[in-house]
Amino acid sequence: MGTTSSRVKAGVERAGQKAAFSPLMEALARIGYGVRGLIYITMGLLAVSVALGKGGAPTDQQGAIAAIGKQPAGLALLWVVLIGLISYSLWGLIRAIFDPLHKGSDSKGLLARGGFLFSAASYALLILPTYGYITGAGRSARGGAGAQQSMAAIMSTPWGPWAIGLIGLAVIAGGIQQIIAGFNASFDKQFRTYAMTAQEVKWATQLGRFGTATRGLIFAMVGGLLCLAAYRSNSSQAVGLDEALKTLLRQPYGIWLLGIVAVGLMAFGVYSMLTGVWFRMKK
Repeated sequence: MGTTSSRVKAGVERAGQKAAFSPLMEALARIGYGVRGLIYITMGLLAVSVALGKGGAPTDQQGAIAAIGKQPAGLALLWVVLIGLISYSLWGLIRAIFDPLHKGSDSKGLLARGGFLFSAASYALLILPTYGYITGAGRSARGGAGAQQSMAAIMSTPWGPWAIGLIGLAVIAGGIQQIIAGFNASFDKQFRTYAMTAQEVKWATQLGRFGTATRGLIFAMVGGLLCLAAYRSNSSQAVGLDEALKTLLRQPYGIWLLGIVAVGLMAFGVYSMLTGVWFRMKK
């Protein structure tokens, strides 16, 4: 019985590994990276518009998706975004479970794979709202509302503030890790370098460094807002990427700070798109 169970388990693992390294998975990862890039570029452009005094407000990923849907051919773009979100969420699960990036099973590797799982979940949460924009059911929906409702539900429990505080600390840690990775250029570079010139590798790496560090800064700020909400036991405390950008805007020289961060978000978006173009599956 034990031998049969082991054989079934080994067969499932082989099938999973084969799927993880398949051409289909590589194609889905490319689409996912490209759509992630489109979302971050849109976030950056909207933030630049605010910094230049052209109106509007900084927004998060869901707000960026809503803005994409308002463009010419917006419906077609939203379908592309939906496919990309599903693809990137699946790629996050594959990275976490089957470890195609060879992070390993030590504490550092498990931490990285946990981050991939968190990434998969966060992008999966955007799938239904995006489908809502396509069908017209989510025109007035906002990502922040869902986050506030979830935080309020957690805060209503006796252990709620502690849970929110721990989540905030984890998000801060993840943000700091991204900042360090950006400065050290130790972020994942999934490039077919043999298909790139030395100048292309240099520019892609620099974009990745600046963009990754900027995204880490914003994530750390989101974690700080979560910790603040936990400390105050305030479920109405605004959290999220959009609130982090608004917090920057309220600081001295906030317009300049927001402008720099907006450029960083666009850099991350371009880097993500380049990853989609030059992506290679590590075997």
